[in-house]
Amino acid sequence: MSTSELLFSYGTLQNTPVQLKTFGRVLEGYADQLLDYQLRHIKIEDASVVELSGKTRHPIAVSSEGDYIEGVVFKITQTELLRSDQYEVDAYQRIKGKFQSGQDAWVYVEA
Repeated sequence: MSTSELLFSYGTLQNTPVQLKTFGRVLEGYADQLLDYQLRHIKIEDASVVELSGKTRHPIAVSSEGDYIEGVVFKITQTELLRSDQYEVDAYQRIKGKFQSGQDAWVYVEA
């Protein structure tokens, strides 16, 4: 059995069609806040990502001390985490974030 991971989403990974295509299932999660980041938006050039999300502009977390971003923490498998890496474009990098809940979770932020 694959070890579980926690992944924080503040954007398109919360969308049911994106979850079904990326993970093959609808994810369950709980609300949390990513600390010391704020949201900006970037233009997405990858046609497959735009087709799946339905959006040409996606939010991106940028470092900003004292700010926070609201989102959802999902429990996923290591295999699913690798699938989410494939979904995210090069503007994002996956890091371990600092959260209001104190949980240790992955999040995609500005590369």
